Amino acid sequence: MTDRRTAAMSVPHYRVSVIKGDGIGVDVAESALAVAEAAQRRVGGFALDLRPIRAGARYFAETGRDVEPGGEEAAGEADAIFLGAIGWPEIRHPDGTEIAPHLRLRERFQLYAGVRPVRAYPNAPRRLADPRAANIDLVIVRESTEGLFYSAAVHGRSPVVTDDEVQDVLRITRPTTEKLHDFAFGLARKRKARGGVGRVTCVDKANVFNSMAFFRRIFDERRADFPDIEVSYNYVDAQALDLVRRPWEFDVMVTENMFGDILSDLAGGLVGGMGMAACGEIGEAHGLFQPAHGSAPDIAGRDMANPMAAILSAALMLDYLGEKSGNRSLAAAAAVIDGAILDGFTANELRPMEFGGNMGTRDVTRRLIERIEAGPRAAARG
Repeated sequence: MTDRRTAAMSVPHYRVSVIKGDGIGVDVAESALAVAEAAQRRVGGFALDLRPIRAGARYFAETGRDVEPGGEEAAGEADAIFLGAIGWPEIRHPDGTEIAPHLRLRERFQLYAGVRPVRAYPNAPRRLADPRAANIDLVIVRESTEGLFYSAAVHGRSPVVTDDEVQDVLRITRPTTEKLHDFAFGLARKRKARGGVGRVTCVDKANVFNSMAFFRRIFDERRADFPDIEVSYNYVDAQALDLVRRPWEFDVMVTENMFGDILSDLAGGLVGGMGMAACGEIGEAHGLFQPAHGSAPDIAGRDMANPMAAILSAALMLDYLGEKSGNRSLAAAAAVIDGAILDGFTANELRPMEFGGNMGTRDVTRRLIERIEAGPRAAARG
């Protein structure tokens, strides 16, 4: 027993601030962290120190605050932040907007790169009949601190708010956009090294808006530092069409905040639904990870939610921590989770209710943990 305790104390610990939030956020966060800890036990070499933070719409209704006192500061001291989901339809601010402290966290920690991977799995629903849809494997990189969300209600930046008119500002700055494009090119380079295409598509509306022409101009400037990466361009309306018409041809797409918000939901629908929509929000010093779906209060606590998006987000978190720290064990744990998911779908052992299957949140979680403990193959991360 003493040797085990000594070994446990000797491995590096990584603090994770956990905001379970509202609705199914609680259910899927617990599932995701259970799977992450199973991967940690399988691989070894690190430990997760989970620190809860109370936040969300229900907490706001009880206290008048959307995050507990000191919660934002605690999140900033963590190595990563994991979020379940936030929101409750009946709980809103007087102006009708939802409780959204996570938008403030993006701003506070400058989480500029919203990473939304989209991948087709065997035996999971595909909405396109074309057999090439089985090859969908792309990533949308959504700028997450500026764009049209710069004027989100939580920030209070709308220049005009009256009973006759409301104006919101779309903001694009050079420093943030340079970092965003560099991140997208760097991600494409990593995917290429793992056998991927190695292409970045700039998605904008440069033919209409000065801000979007600026966005594209910076893209063209930054591409010079990545001569090994292919580039292409698409206006956002044409990109929406192409995600239905030929999504298997895309690799990494980089785009403004609102455009990325819309396109990532569309892309998630191609590979089963929002229950598969993972998300990592990356800044220079912090990372926040969450499923991209909402809180779905109607099925909260009923063992019906698909936890896969949260579990995939936890794998993104482990991969991020591994890259940030240089600890390869974390990346190995992320790959173990990815491998268990791929193997589980390939064997038709993962049948979430969201897909018309017979497995609730707990059954999906249990099956994945069993696969991890039995030793699934590790899948290379995209």
